[in-house]
Amino acid sequence: MKNIVLIGMPAAGKSTIGVLLAKSLGFEFIDTDLIIQKQTGRLLQDIIDSDGLDAFCIAEERAILSVSETENAVIATGGSAVYSREAMLYLKKNGAVYYLSLPSEELLPRLKNIKTRGIAMRKGQSVEEVFKNRRALYEEYCDIEVDCHGKTAEETVAEIADYHRMIGAK
Repeated sequence: MKNIVLIGMPAAGKSTIGVLLAKSLGFEFIDTDLIIQKQTGRLLQDIIDSDGLDAFCIAEERAILSVSETENAVIATGGSAVYSREAMLYLKKNGAVYYLSLPSEELLPRLKNIKTRGIAMRKGQSVEEVFKNRRALYEEYCDIEVDCHGKTAEETVAEIADYHRMIGAK
């Protein structure tokens, strides 16, 4: 069966939902943010602060491209993964891409640690601006948009699992 790739804004729940989804389907769980940290030996925010956004995006692309071709994995990407066309096409090659969609009003309260979380954004840029810039990319690369507004993680997991069983059988 194909992989499940989760994309969306920081705090949309990609890692949380990814772990629960992997457990419920018996899939492997891969978090590309953790791969970046392992490959670089640094925290995401440290890379952004010290080396800049462009260097971070290069590290993110490398991390994604280092994920060996696998099956039956849930892959949670960083929110900025969609900035790399090469990385997204690589993920789509053997995976169904699900965009975890939330309105910015629901995302903002979840971003309590914006200064340390490792959010790929330019200095002076607001979260709303980042969201506006990325939304079209999330929609372009996703196979299925999952509206997470007002849903629990468990409800979202059940919805994605149902979708995936339908498309995985084709």
